[in-house]
Amino acid sequence: MPRSPRRILRIALAAAAAVLAVAAPLAPQTAQSAQAANWAPITGTGSTWSQNALDQWRRNVATNYSMTVNYSGTGSSAGRRDFIAQTVDFAVSEIPFQSAPEDGSAPEKPTSGFAYMPIVAGGTSFMYNLKIGGKRVTNLRLSGDTITKIFTGVITNWKDPQIAKDNPGLAMPDKAIVPVVRSDGSGSTAQFTLWMSKQHSALWNSFCSKVGRPNPCGLTSQYPSYGNFKAQSGSLGVAGYVSQSYGEGAITYVEYSYALKSGFPVAKVLNAAGYYIEPTAPSVAVALMKAAINDNASSPDYLTQILDGVYNGADPRTYPLSSYSYMIVPTQVAGIFTAEKGKTLGAFSNYMLCEGQQQAATLGYSPLPMNLVQAGFTQIKRIPGADVSGVDLNKCNNPTFKPGDSPSSNQLAATAPQPAACDKQGPDQCTTGTAGARNTPTATTGGGKGGSSAEAGGGAGAGGAGAGAGSTDAGAAATDGSTGTIDDTQLTSANAARATPFALADDGWGGQQTVMLIAAGLLVLAIVLPPLLFGRLRRSRGTTE
Repeated sequence: MPRSPRRILRIALAAAAAVLAVAAPLAPQTAQSAQAANWAPITGTGSTWSQNALDQWRRNVATNYSMTVNYSGTGSSAGRRDFIAQTVDFAVSEIPFQSAPEDGSAPEKPTSGFAYMPIVAGGTSFMYNLKIGGKRVTNLRLSGDTITKIFTGVITNWKDPQIAKDNPGLAMPDKAIVPVVRSDGSGSTAQFTLWMSKQHSALWNSFCSKVGRPNPCGLTSQYPSYGNFKAQSGSLGVAGYVSQSYGEGAITYVEYSYALKSGFPVAKVLNAAGYYIEPTAPSVAVALMKAAINDNASSPDYLTQILDGVYNGADPRTYPLSSYSYMIVPTQVAGIFTAEKGKTLGAFSNYMLCEGQQQAATLGYSPLPMNLVQAGFTQIKRIPGADVSGVDLNKCNNPTFKPGDSPSSNQLAATAPQPAACDKQGPDQCTTGTAGARNTPTATTGGGKGGSSAEAGGGAGAGGAGAGAGSTDAGAAATDGSTGTIDDTQLTSANAARATPFALADDGWGGQQTVMLIAAGLLVLAIVLPPLLFGRLRRSRGTTE
């Protein structure tokens, strides 16, 4: 029996409403976008160690929320100085303000209130450029003692017996080692030298004496110039030097993310359990379970890290040079900082601690655990003008925890796989590549037996490179030969830890637009079709009558 035009109209309208209901969850969250005019632009300077993560997050909020966050990677020391001068709204550093800077400059004493807020974790890695018989080495292993001797001028050739002992599967070449260090004051240098001063103090103090530094010299943000060391500015500078053809034989210390982006390998570092480990997201997460945190809320160094337990962690999955970076945020209006900017800074901080952490492993970092996110929330509440209504762990889309978890739990660390047998200190050596050269294995050339991290079950926790999703992209250098800097548009992958920028929603055509088109079509049919059917039905009835 034919349906009435009114009934057809009701059916079409109902179908359109159903499709619109499906489309609604796919639409971008525009509540904050609608308030774009209220987002005062903010500016920060500092760390290059965490800059790759910061730059991605800045792009995200600019695209999704029309929020402008300016950032310049000038080095941690410069960022802290800018914050003291009140010429920026925030700074980023791997170490706190220094009461007695090693360069003899004035104590770093901000004149307005501030707080340290953790933003991302990661591993300080040792990116290198080395070939054996014209073929690139991608599976180098180094003990802490060997690394310290390289960066203090004690070991100067890749054929040194101590390096050979670390690498039984490689016939090391007779080639000079070129250590590449930072020329600017940096948190990377501070973290690396702190580790050497704690773990290999005799070697480090002896080196300090040779270069005219106080003995003991401890942590320093300014790496001493020595011998054939090459000094470069910024993380891009040191990574860029190593990745050039003239960088063969060079090694540098740099955040793991930069090795991924440049398509180069990093050395696996021997941990206290006797395994050579790569600084993947899981291995950093495991290591930082042993980090101690200054939890005295009245201390100016509240939330700063104490890494002695990390350096000597007994878990075989631990990467010993793991740490996290801080954003230094204002707790009172001063200088160029206003409450209006505080609203933007609070929202951006919330994004970084929660949604932004989803991309940490992809970018070459490790997402923050719940206890540090909780601490970060505490700091957001101290920022003048920050809207704290959305600061809620139950609404925090962070990959290391879920609602109901204990603050001491870490989902990433709990699922980190054990290292491969061939990563254990001894006569065998894994042939699997690391970091940006993950898919470029190195054949055994020495007397040791080779093996595969993946075949042995090590996966991302040992010889892999991150978060667990597969990738077949081969590691390849992506540099600008004219400048020696890494080209951000040419990023490589390392198994799961892809360094490709996160694909953001744009104004192009997608699933949401398709669904909306269908809904619009149904609405048109609901308006046009009933009159046509009604007229046809009348003509049909007239014919039959």
